[in-house]
Amino acid sequence: MTDWLEGEIVERTQWTEGLFSLRFRADLGGFKAGQFVRIALDVDGERVGRPYSLVNAPHESLLEIYFNVVESGPLSPRLAQLNPGDRLWLTDKANGFLVLDEVPATRHLWLLATGTGIGPFLSMLKTEEPWQRFDKVILGHSVQHASELAYRDTIEAVRAAHGDKFQYVQLVTREQVPGALGQRIPASIESGALEGQTGVTLSPECSHVLLCGNSAMITDVTETLAKRAMHRHRRREPGHITTEKYH
Repeated sequence: MTDWLEGEIVERTQWTEGLFSLRFRADLGGFKAGQFVRIALDVDGERVGRPYSLVNAPHESLLEIYFNVVESGPLSPRLAQLNPGDRLWLTDKANGFLVLDEVPATRHLWLLATGTGIGPFLSMLKTEEPWQRFDKVILGHSVQHASELAYRDTIEAVRAAHGDKFQYVQLVTREQVPGALGQRIPASIESGALEGQTGVTLSPECSHVLLCGNSAMITDVTETLAKRAMHRHRRREPGHITTEKYH
């Protein structure tokens, strides 16, 4: 049986027509950066919930989710209409294995996301663990339009705090943006453009890749990396790629 906590909205941000974030108070307790909770609203007498990764770091007092509106969906259009003072529900425990203590020892950590999949990586980047464990941390964020490159202030703060240990690569697929790659993540790996942009080699000897975003990207990147002898990581079979399953 699911145990639910009540949360109170503190801040609502609209990034684009269909991209929103909500910050809210709730007594969730501890969680690991990269994990998710189920967020719910009561709709027509039924509690409708979906998994959302937490954008905030564990040490931050307010919880935060980042999401896109699915027009025909039962939940996200209603979440987008919430304002400070409104209430929502969340599960009383966070879940998920897209966390850094599941990542084996390596030199370079690659965080590759599409769209709102950047959320759990922002949570990780605001903690100390990646900077203590890895020589380089590369965040790659793929979107269709430059307006969807959200949380730039957060990313700039990470860059200012960690200098050359951090690299941020923008991939914008439907318009030309100076300094951004114009390919999807799988194609940028296949062509060598992603490594060319960062100057960091993506290889099984020195890299681990975390993937979050649409399922097509995860499938295609996994297949592309298999050509480099990189495979999914499991506790019983250490590897080079970690993904999340929300369902």
